[in-house]
Amino acid sequence: MSVKLIYFVHGTTEDNITGKSTGWVPGELSKLGIKQAKELPNQIENNNFEIMFSSDLKRTVDSANLGFKDSHKIMQDERLRKCNYGDLNQADEQLVDYFEHIDIPFPKGESLKDVENRMRGFINYLKGEYDSKYIAIMAHRAPQLALEVVLNNKTWEQAINEDWRKDKAWQPGWIYTIN
Repeated sequence: MSVKLIYFVHGTTEDNITGKSTGWVPGELSKLGIKQAKELPNQIENNNFEIMFSSDLKRTVDSANLGFKDSHKIMQDERLRKCNYGDLNQADEQLVDYFEHIDIPFPKGESLKDVENRMRGFINYLKGEYDSKYIAIMAHRAPQLALEVVLNNKTWEQAINEDWRKDKAWQPGWIYTIN
């Protein structure tokens, strides 16, 4: 059996616009981000998912609620949080180098392997509770890259290099299967 998963990223934030990496700071959606969140349900083919899980950070909760609260149950889960950049939360995005922090935590923060471990726990939870179901996730960059590592057998280097954000190749949801 398997779990079918559609993965969404939160709408554009004020920090995104100003070149900051929000990290574990709550973050505010920009006007564009609010518009994106409201339009997202109309951009996906199949929104018949059982439940949506979202990170518990404000920008993600707001995105999930603006787009889906009237049609779906939404549960927050802290395992879906962005990577904790520690001292670099809300710093200039040029200072946040994922390649340097695959194994080594950000100062007073966590590493990408820490995010991977959180996501492995979340995936195991989904396998146990939502086998044969279609579910949705609203989260951030690092948890999505962790899915690429865990479910698509990529190295962290591959996942970072092939990240859609490099080419700004956004799409309304990415499909993953948990076997």
